[in-house]
Amino acid sequence: MSRRQDRAGQDQPSGDTVDRSTDVGSRVWTLPNLISFVRLLGVPLFLYLFLAVEADVAAIVVLAIGGTTDWVDGWVARRLRQVSRLGELLDPFADRLYILATLLAFTAREVVPWQFTAALLGRELLLLGALAVLRRHGYGPPPVHYVGKTATFVLLAAFPILLLAATTADVATAAAAIGWGLAWWGLVLYWVAGAFYVVQAGQLVRRSRGAGA
Repeated sequence: MSRRQDRAGQDQPSGDTVDRSTDVGSRVWTLPNLISFVRLLGVPLFLYLFLAVEADVAAIVVLAIGGTTDWVDGWVARRLRQVSRLGELLDPFADRLYILATLLAFTAREVVPWQFTAALLGRELLLLGALAVLRRHGYGPPPVHYVGKTATFVLLAAFPILLLAATTADVATAAAAIGWGLAWWGLVLYWVAGAFYVVQAGQLVRRSRGAGA
């Protein structure tokens, strides 16, 4: 079978050989992507239940399902070998949307203080600045760091517990202790992950400038 060299100097199959991994990587309608789309639909549903009709029990259920299924789409993608570029973008986007929407809704109904929300939003603004710098140098978003995934999981676990503490007097004390313990730990990890992303961005920018020089 004939071979050709790619730009990185690695052997790649010739045009008459089907690269199945590339085919899967460019697909949109895969099971893990469908799971991510469903998770995204949970965000407006949660906001409607929590802010519009104040159905707090139903909102807790939606929030808990959306948070605890954070790992499902990635696990399914690896299990079925359906990892795609869209999925790599959808997963962290869904996580961020859940966190931001929940924070804003919680702040509106005084479940969390505005200082906590501001601390998390500050980290997002830091990352937006880093991404803008990367794009100016021709780079896309850096890969998701495991510390960032851990922080996201901890925060998404904390939110339904905090909502339970705010709406159910019988378990308020215990739920508040657990929820805030997770929330503050998640906030610290969130900023640690943000620092890692900024360091990665700095390394890529320096590499780009060195190559240009």
